Parts: sequence; C-alpha cells; structure tokens
Amino acid sequence: MYEMEKKNLRHFSDYITRFLRPSVIKNFMTVYLDKEIVESILSKEMTSVTTAAQMLLDQMCYLEDMGWFQAFLDILLASEYTGLHEAIKEWNFQELEELNEHRRFLERIEPSITKHMKPSELLAHMSGCLKPIECEEIRAEESQRGRIAASEKLVTSLLRSDKPNWFKLLKIALENCDLDEALDLLETSNTSSVCLSEAMMTTVSFEYREEPETEDMLMSSNNTSVIEEPGGFTGKPERSGERKLREYQKELTAAAVKSQNTIICAPTGCGKTIVALAISDYHLKQFPERAKIVFLATKVDVYEQQYKLFKEHFFSKDPNIRVTGMCGDMDYLSVRWLIENHDIVVMTAQILVNALQSSEVPSLEILSLILFDECHNTTGKHPYNNIMTRYLDTKLNSSTHSLPQIVGLTASVGIGSFKNELEAENNILQLCANLDTRVITTVTEHKDELKSYVHTPEKAFFEVKQCMSHPFIRIIKNIMSNIEQLAQKTFNMENLSNIQSREYGSQKYEQWIVSVQKSCRVLQMKNADEERRICRELYNYTEHLRKYNDALIINEDARTKDALDYLDAFFDQVRNAGYDETERKLTALYDCQRPQLLRLATEGDQNPKLDELRFILEEEYHNNDQTRTVMFVKTRALADAMKKWIDETDSLKFLKPGVLIGKGRKSNFTGSGMTPNNQKGILDSFKSSDQSKMLIATSVADEGIDIPQCNLVLMYEYVGNVVKMVQVRGRGRMEGSRCFLISSNKDRIAKEKINMFKEKMVEEAIEQLQSRPADLSNKVDMLQREDKARRDHISASPEKPKTQGSYELLCSKCKRFACMSDDIRVVLKPLFYIVITFCNFTVFFCNSDQINTDLPLLKIESFVVQDCVTRRQHYFRKWRDVTFAMREFDMTEITAEACRTAHL
Repeated sequence: MYEMEKKNLRHFSDYITRFLRPSVIKNFMTVYLDKEIVESILSKEMTSVTTAAQMLLDQMCYLEDMGWFQAFLDILLASEYTGLHEAIKEWNFQELEELNEHRRFLERIEPSITKHMKPSELLAHMSGCLKPIECEEIRAEESQRGRIAASEKLVTSLLRSDKPNWFKLLKIALENCDLDEALDLLETSNTSSVCLSEAMMTTVSFEYREEPETEDMLMSSNNTSVIEEPGGFTGKPERSGERKLREYQKELTAAAVKSQNTIICAPTGCGKTIVALAISDYHLKQFPERAKIVFLATKVDVYEQQYKLFKEHFFSKDPNIRVTGMCGDMDYLSVRWLIENHDIVVMTAQILVNALQSSEVPSLEILSLILFDECHNTTGKHPYNNIMTRYLDTKLNSSTHSLPQIVGLTASVGIGSFKNELEAENNILQLCANLDTRVITTVTEHKDELKSYVHTPEKAFFEVKQCMSHPFIRIIKNIMSNIEQLAQKTFNMENLSNIQSREYGSQKYEQWIVSVQKSCRVLQMKNADEERRICRELYNYTEHLRKYNDALIINEDARTKDALDYLDAFFDQVRNAGYDETERKLTALYDCQRPQLLRLATEGDQNPKLDELRFILEEEYHNNDQTRTVMFVKTRALADAMKKWIDETDSLKFLKPGVLIGKGRKSNFTGSGMTPNNQKGILDSFKSSDQSKMLIATSVADEGIDIPQCNLVLMYEYVGNVVKMVQVRGRGRMEGSRCFLISSNKDRIAKEKINMFKEKMVEEAIEQLQSRPADLSNKVDMLQREDKARRDHISASPEKPKTQGSYELLCSKCKRFACMSDDIRVVLKPLFYIVITFCNFTVFFCNSDQINTDLPLLKIESFVVQDCVTRRQHYFRKWRDVTFAMREFDMTEITAEACRTAHL
C-alpha cells in the first residue's frame, strides 16, 4: 500500500530532510508511530535535525495504515511547510532546489553575519518565513544565552526554511532594522557556486588597444598638430589648441550635459575621470553664478589621484576656477567654508556624510552637481547611500527643492546576487533608484572607437594540482588534535559551537574558533574564579589552534618555510609576553616538534602552485622584459610570504616586488598595516621607477587605483564577485595585457567563469532597460516610494532608551575587571569619539577609520559588559550598540593629580 509514495519518499529524501524538522509534526508521529520510536527521533533531533528527519522517513516507509500519506500532507500544510507540502504533493522539488544557492551562501557567511544581527528586532519582520515555534525558540535563546547564540539559531532556522522568499525577507528585515553590516555582507559578498556549462571556454580573448589613462592621452586635439599612433599620443596639443573629447567620451557625457541624473557605465581605462572633468567643465559654463561641484571618492588613495587630476586640468584650463580637496585627516577644515569659497571640491564621501550629520552643511541644496566615483557602492549603509538617502528624503518630502544633479561613474553595475537577467535588472533598477537616475549611459554608437583605445585583458585559467599530503601537515594536525584534547579537559567545547563538521587548515575551522570564542565571552558560572580560569584557558587554546590553522593555510598557498616562520613569530610573541602555565604547555608542544618541522621546511618539495607561478613569470619576462605585473592575493600574510619567496628565488629576485596592503592596524604576519603615505610610496615606485617590476596587493588595489603601466594581472587564489572581477581585470591597461587566475580549487575557477557569464548577463540587462525608458522610470519611482515608506516606518519607531544602571567592563579573554561604565566619558567629534577612562586616565580614539594616528584604539568588543544587579553578561561589537548610557566629557573632572598620573 502506498508503494509509489514510499518509493518517492526514499528517492527525494535528501531534499525532504533538508527542510523537515520532526518535532514540528509531532502530532502526526504520535498517531502513526510507536511511542519509543517517536522519543528516539525527538532525542536524535537534539543533536542532528537532518538525521532525525531521515529516521522519520525511514519509519514512514513501513506504515500500512489507511490515509497516513494524506495525513502527512495535511500536517505539513497545517505546520506551515507550504513549500515542502507543494513539492511532495506534486513530486516536483525544482522550487526548493532553487533555494540551494542562497542556503549555501548563508552557510558560508554565517560566522560573519551573526556578529551583526539583532534577532529580537528581526523576528517582527520575518513571520513570512519562520514558524511561530521557531520565533519562540530564538527569543528564548537570546534571553538565556545572548544575541550571538540567538542569531545562530535564527540562521539555522532560515537554512531549513522552505519559503521561496526567505532570502529576500531577510534582506528587507536587516534593512528595516538598520543592520547595515549584515546587509552589506548579503549584498556584496555573494559567493554563488552555480555551475556553468561544460561547453564554456576556459580562455576568453578580446583584442582591444589602449594607452595609459592620463589627461593628455585620453583627450584628442582640434586645430593642433598631434600625431596619434597605435601605442598612444606622441605629440602635445599647442597652447592655442582647443581640446575635445573622443567621440565615445562625448557619448558618455550626452545625458549629463542635458542636466539629467545618470549612471555612466564604461570599461576601466576608457577615461571616465576625463569624462567627469568634461561634465564639470560644461556645468561651470552652464551655471557660472551658482555652480558648486563635489566629486566624491571611496578611498583616500583614490581621492588623492582624482584630486590631482582635477587640480591640474582646471589650473591649465582656467586658473580662476577654484579647485580644492579634503580627505579624512583634514577635519580641522570647514566643509561648508570650502564649498562656499570654491567651485569644485574633491573629497572622500564620509567627509560629506559627517558634515550633513553635524548640520555643518545644512542641506545638499547648496550644491549643484555631485559626481560619485565607483558609484556601484551606493547600496546598503555605504556613505554614498547615506548621502543619497538624504537627497531622496528631501525630494520626496517637498515639491519645492533645488537639489544637485547626480552623476555616477562605474565600470560595472553588476551588484548584488543574481542568477538570471531579470534578477540582474532588478539589482540595476535598485541602484538607479538609490542614485535617483532614470538614465544609464553606455557607449553604443562608437563601440569601434572605444575598442581601439581600451584593451580588455585576455583571461586564462591555470588549474594546479593540490599539494599532496606532507609530513609537515601531519605533524601540525597532530599538534592541533592534542590541543583540542587538552581543551576538552578544561571544558566541553562541543557545547560552545553549532559548527560540527570542520577540517584542519580550512576557513570552516577558523569559523569554528570564532564561534567558540564568542560563546566563551558570555559563558557564566557560579564560581567567578573558575569562570575566569576556564575562559582564559579556552582563549589560549583556541588562539594557538587559530595560528596552527593559519600556518596550514599559508603552507597551502606558499612555502612550508613561510608557514614555519609564521609560527616562530607567534611563539616569540608568546614568550616575550610573559606566558602562563597553559601557554607553557602549548609552547612545549611546539618546541619538541620544531626541529622536525624545520628539517621538513628546508628539505621538502616545492609547492606546485609556486612552480606554476615561477614558470609563468619567467615566461612573461623572457618574452617582454618591460612587463609590469600586479598580483592579487587573499591576505596580508600571504602577500608578505610571496614577496619573501620572490626575493629568495634566483630567477625572480630581479622583480624586486613591492607589497600594497590596507591600512589596518594589525597584520598577522607583518605586524602592521600601511599608512596612506606608505601606500603612495609603493605605488609611485611601481609606476615611475624601473626598480620594481611587480606589485603584490590585497583587495586595497582592486578598485579605482590607476596603474596604467600594468600589462599582466595575476589572481593567485583570488576570486570575488562580478564587480571585483571587472575591477581586478581592469588593472591591466596596456596593449596585449593578460589576466591569469592561478588556483588549485576547481570551485574557485568555476566561480570566476560564472562571473564572466554574469558580466554578459549584466550587459544584456542594461540594454533591455535602455530599450524601455518609460518602464525603467516607472520602476525607479516605485522602488523609491517603497524605500521611503520603509525609512519612515523605521523613523517612527521609538528609539530604545539607554539604561542608567551601572555595569562592569570585563576583559573578554579572561573576565578580569577593567573598569565601570560610570568611568567612561565620551566626546563627540565630527569624525570619531574619544573615550576616556578615569581609572587610569587613558585616552582612546574610537570609530577613527577616517583619521591616521598611532594612538591606541579601544574597542567595546574587547570587553564583556556585566550588569551589576542581575550579573548577566552581554557582548557588543560596536560602541553604538551598548545599552548603557555614557556621560559626556567635562573638563572640570580633570584634576591636577589626574594630569600628573597621565604624564607618568
């Protein structure tokens, strides 16, 4: 009886067990299954929901009762398993299969996104994809174990949701709750693993020609004697000659010079900055009395580059045009004064955001034109979108306004996650709505001219065999296993994380460490001394596990020697810091194995990936000794290791590579990040000197930085989304440039091919939108109204008041007392907070990403906050998230004694 249904249940069990949670349909089980079996299934669900669901399906295949299958369908529908009910009713799981990409994506970013979620707030917006029982469990988890644990519970529930719109509802909920960091992770970090057809080519070649992007070379001349040759311009326009744009550049200015808001989308290297200069020039002539132009950049290094171009261009054209600039470390200047006393101001976006928030700039209406460089960033809570939100609120709240014209510049509008052209269209429409534009400007009439100047590098893939098992790896893994056993004697770490499957030397293992450390921070016991001891020991154990895991990752991409150097540096720091008994035991584990590790590091085989990279570089420089290479790598530690390897390789050391990394204060390998001056020096050396022929860079160089001399781009295990792919590939500007991806990971290579496929999808989506201008305009209007309604709803919600109670700040690692919340004072500046603790009169700068300083940085995530009355502990990642009130700084509180203590 029901043989076909049973057969299908077995056949589709993999799908069903992904979503079904037996306890939700307990009523069905108690009717049709024995009590002992029901209890066994529910008990198993405590450790593995999927296994419990499989047990249930197995038992159902033995049922002979009349009507059991219809009862199963009925209970699914009654329990709000609508998607699963429909799939089983029709035996068609296609819609559920389409959820897999979102599920896999959320699984990968779970450790990052849970840090930024507020479950109790999100639940109000997510009833459409969560069951009431799940909402109750998430609230209980937050009450008992804290926000992080509840966030993990929320993500687990979403991963088992059979609602087709759960991913969209999650994004809307995050936006409604103003959880910008989490929303950004969903919108910008999509790591889709959609498979491409086997027929897709592994190498794509476009034969375009291009010269470096400089003002003279990107503009031609009229009525002057200028010789244009294949390699670029060799002549200079005479002073009396009138410069004019190339035809494709004129096409890109067409909508902007008609005062229309527009997004200009054109390839990297075509001269979009020159187009911006031309638009600014026209705007100044069109509105000579009231023109006020602001050009916005996303990064300080890009700001400096663009400011130099604007300054030089307008100084040579008309010295009376007043151009100035302002970036993060210039907060002593008045933004409003600069705008009122200059015609053009080039600045980083956060400068304008801060000026608007502090009311120094009362409204965007004092400007007449805003140019957004790399405008694809106008999403989520990026400063660009913050500015445009104010713009749209002004526009939609009033019929009388004088808002500036908006022009966005980008190489790709392929933002967000999308699987087909319709989804790509929707993402582009949202970007248009955010930038209040109904026009997307691309080169359509002069494509041949564009192709003659802009070269898209040839793309090739080098799949390298993975490193075979190596004694070094086995020894490190054995040490890690021993450390885990020691940690288990202190506390059962398996109860501190929901991540069960983890492999040494993987990102998943790093996520497990993060998860355990998060749980440790709010781990509470009756005995405070015991709590401090356990938290401190678990922190030491997991930090050592983290370093060994890092070493395995370095060993995978670089040399065994580099991995050993990394560990040596770490243990030197441990010894110099005055370690405790736990650290002595852990150091002894390493010391007894180090002689063997050293022998393996010096005698072992070369990493196959390095052999491939050496071969590529030798070939390229043999064929062209003027080659300039930019190699992108994932981490700062790897950048440093690759430089050491090149410097120590006889056939490659002539490259004298420079390293370009971000400005972060810490680097696991080098000890510190790079200041803007360091970055500028490295870039200038690479651009203008023959000494350095190669630049090794992390993501800091993949967007906006102009490196026209580069003709070889290497992506060493480096893959991102569509926008990142376009930006990285665009670093190769010279004729004959090529871009190679080197990887031992088939999924990573497949993802880059997917990005190439999606790039074409975006181009087709733009063409479709351009062919339907009325439809584009209507949809942008609709999206803006919906976004405005959401913002108004959030604004109408009362803000949660800060409590006035007293709290203890405890070290998040060892739970030792640091200070009281009453000891903290806050001084609000336009760019940062100063937090002063009077227990030792130490000054700390917080939220100081916009300034360059070596002063110490205090982060609230370094502490656990404990309520003095309830003794309940809380963990916060941002100062703005804390629930207690902080008093403002008062100069009268500083006594002469405190000043003397501070000087000591």
